[in-house]
Amino acid sequence: MKIYNPFKQLNKFEIWLWISSLFAVTLSFALPKEKDVLTLIASLIGVTSLIFMAKGMVFGQVLGLFFALIYGIVALIFRYYGEIITYLGMSAPSAIASIITWLKNPYKDTHEVTVSKLSIKTKSLIAVSTVGVTVIMYFVLKLLNTPNLIVSSISVTTSFLASALLIFRSPFYAIAYSLNDIVLIVLWILACMVSLSYIPVVVCFVVFLANDIYAFINWLKMKKKQAIAR
Repeated sequence: MKIYNPFKQLNKFEIWLWISSLFAVTLSFALPKEKDVLTLIASLIGVTSLIFMAKGMVFGQVLGLFFALIYGIVALIFRYYGEIITYLGMSAPSAIASIITWLKNPYKDTHEVTVSKLSIKTKSLIAVSTVGVTVIMYFVLKLLNTPNLIVSSISVTTSFLASALLIFRSPFYAIAYSLNDIVLIVLWILACMVSLSYIPVVVCFVVFLANDIYAFINWLKMKKKQAIAR
């Protein structure tokens, strides 16, 4: 039986981006005196998942599911309820949904997913759902006395939008996640003012931002390639 090795699908630049990401996160973990091993584990899994999502590979979604679960625990420790609800109640289920939809829509006989073009109806549904979820979650987070309420609410918005676009296999999921990365960088910088052990999480989302920008560029290339081949 031939063992599938997803790392063989990465080109030289992607391998460099992945290794550089791992190095940056690990270095940031080693610097502060206060350390939290769980944040390091979550960060390493997270940056690894992104490089495979950028390739449109289901393996990235599987890793993303594990990241959402571990990151949710990290957020629970700091009482970032918005992040807990977002990742455990939204990102984890959407990762499962994405795994299913991506497996059902492979591009020919490759490990790459077929990139889709959203209809006006789907776009409208995503937009209305995003607004609705944001409004509801704002009041829920307010009741829970969530620290940095406004930033946490914006994080819910960008994360929900990204998750929805990911399920529908749209390249613009990466743009939504890039916005989410910026919000989370701000959120965890605020957390670092309380404990420097969260520096790896800040670095993690800076690295996430670089990977998501690459993902958008690569998905556009995938979309163009697939359109020409049809």
